[in-house]
Amino acid sequence: MPAYNEAASLPRVVPEVLAALRALSPAVELIVVDDGSRDDTVAVVSALQQQHPQLVLLQLSRNFGKEAALSAGLDHARGDAVFIMDSDGQHPVALLPRMLQAWQQGAEVVYAVRRTRDDQTALHRKLAGAFYGLVNWGARVKVPADAGDFRLMDARVVRALRELPEQHRFMKGLYAWVGFRSLALDYEPLPRQAGHSHYGLRGAFRLGTTGLLAFSAAPLRLMGLVGVLLALAALGYGLWVVGEYFVLGIVVPGYATIVVGMMFLAGVQLMAVGLLSEYVARIYDEVKRRPLYLVARRTGQGLPADPNA
Repeated sequence: MPAYNEAASLPRVVPEVLAALRALSPAVELIVVDDGSRDDTVAVVSALQQQHPQLVLLQLSRNFGKEAALSAGLDHARGDAVFIMDSDGQHPVALLPRMLQAWQQGAEVVYAVRRTRDDQTALHRKLAGAFYGLVNWGARVKVPADAGDFRLMDARVVRALRELPEQHRFMKGLYAWVGFRSLALDYEPLPRQAGHSHYGLRGAFRLGTTGLLAFSAAPLRLMGLVGVLLALAALGYGLWVVGEYFVLGIVVPGYATIVVGMMFLAGVQLMAVGLLSEYVARIYDEVKRRPLYLVARRTGQGLPADPNA
């Protein structure tokens, strides 16, 4: 359960989630990953640990982002089955028994899919639809639309995710890439327990950019397609000008056409260079091989370590 400035939500969310987990199994742990919170999240979790020995606090050294916090939690999870949930209370614990039952029946990944996006703006919904269409265009591995981080994974799946070394992580894409037998369950997000979301349109755009560049060559293909279309348009226009001159005897003044054409082509070229530069910058980040996150402190016992991990 990644948490960033969720001190107001955790006192209600943690007991509720732990009660649901204990109803499913006598051996449980709940790992709260503090992603560099600036409020009293750490103090709240530490106080809750006095009442709930199954609670583990994983405190990162700074804010690394939700994708890194999710990876940190998966790296430290020790269960045979691992749930991922948000710490704001929007993921309903009533779905946990159905997820566990599906896992017991053979599914290795059980993920929740939103029924609607009514809690988002129309622009956000349209951009989300465009993103999934673009990232899945021509891709061998399809990222399920409207599927978030709320899911159950078998320990084998968790171990597979730990082996992926990407620095710019798009977890929804990584979940799909590792494969395994998967089952989708629909759900309706609950209202937040407290506060407001820290993940708005700007954060969604940043994550979407990471997803596109990490899991799709669609932007490069689109630039190639734009180049072909421009070449065809230039050829067609050239034939038209030649036809006007020789057939109709019309001399076309070319100053405005040349200037506009040069500016347009220069803009397209700079956009293509910028896109290539973004890919190269991400390659540069990957080859530096810095740690994805740093753990400042871990408290709480949790489950015994898996000897096969």
